[in-house]
Amino acid sequence: VSPGNCWPLRGQQGQVVIRLPARVHLTAVTVQHISKEVSPSGTVISAPRDVAVFVSLCWLLSLCFAPEGVDADGEEETLLGTFAYDVAKEAIQTFPLKGPLPRAFSSVKLLVQSNWGNPEYTCLYRVQVHGKMA
Repeated sequence: VSPGNCWPLRGQQGQVVIRLPARVHLTAVTVQHISKEVSPSGTVISAPRDVAVFVSLCWLLSLCFAPEGVDADGEEETLLGTFAYDVAKEAIQTFPLKGPLPRAFSSVKLLVQSNWGNPEYTCLYRVQVHGKMA
C-alpha cells in the first residue's frame, strides 16, 4: 500500500459493491488505510470513519430490478454490521460481522457514511472480506 494509490470515493460518503470470486458465508471485513507516518500531508483525513456492511439476495441472483434498497424477493438489504475505522489505531483493522447467516453471498456492499474530515474524497486502500466458502 503506497500513498495516493487508493480506491477514491467522491466526497465524505460513498459505496462500493464488491463481487467475490465465490459464494462465501461472511464473518468479517478488514479495512486498511495508510498511516500518518507515511502520508505526504502528515494527515489521514481521507480515511473512512463510519462504515456499514450489507448483503442482498438481489445481488446474489443478479436480479436488481427492484427499487433501491430492496432485493428481488422484496426484502431490504441485510445489514451485517457497522463499524468505525479508528485512525489512531493500526492501519489494518478487522471488524466482525453479524452471523451466522443461512446463505452464502457472492457480493458485499461497503457503505462509507463518513470520513475523518476530507470534504473532497475518501480513500479505501485495501478491503478484505473474510468467511468460509460455500
